[in-house]
Order: sequence, then C-alpha cells, then structure tokens
Amino acid sequence: VQLVESGGGSVQAGGSLRLSCVRSGSTSSTVSMAWFRQAPGKEREWVTTHAGSGITNYADSVKGRFTISRDNAKNEVYLQMNSLKPDDTAVYHCAADSGTWCATGRCRSRAEYNYWGQGTQVTVS
Repeated sequence: VQLVESGGGSVQAGGSLRLSCVRSGSTSSTVSMAWFRQAPGKEREWVTTHAGSGITNYADSVKGRFTISRDNAKNEVYLQMNSLKPDDTAVYHCAADSGTWCATGRCRSRAEYNYWGQGTQVTVS
C-alpha cells in the first residue's frame, strides 16, 4: 500500500485548505484512513480517522473545524481544514490500516497504523 498526500501550502489564519491522500496497492473500501500531523520539535499527533466501518473521529483541537471524507471509487481520502490557526502548522501525514480493530474507529496512535505517506506541509501565519 502506498499513500501520497497533496494539497498543503501556506495560508493566513482563518483560511482554509483541503488535503488529499491517494491510496494505491489496496482497493478495499474497509481500510481505515487517518490524518496525523507533526509540528517541529513535537511528536506526531493524531488528527482524525475515517474508519473502515464509516465511523469518523476527531481530535478535540480540530473538532468543528476539520472534516475528513473519502471517495472509495477513487481510493482517496480528504481533509477539509477551515478556520486554520497558527497552531495547525505542521507536516500532515496520511495513514492507513486494514485491520478489524481500526475499523471500529478506535485507532488513534501512530503505532496502530501500518502504512504512511511522506506528508505535506501546512503553514498557517
């Protein structure tokens, strides 16, 4: 499974960006997809999950501002980010897991996802 992110960039506070992640090597619609982010000098943190069951979860820091969605026909997952803040500045990584545990929506740690993209930079000033 390969994941490739796109859509990052620089935006002013209050602006919006939409990230995309294309998955290849697996066409299963039950794969759980997530977004993580890593700011300079900080640990990679979980942002949101679109589980294989269809359940979506969000970190409290982005709830109400970010929306995850997916298009199974295109093997893509998206992250719509609105009302961006400087604290959202980070490299955003797409992650995937095909296991049944993550399909329940419970996976929120880096170790629970088997596949990762290289990341796309988001800078909010």
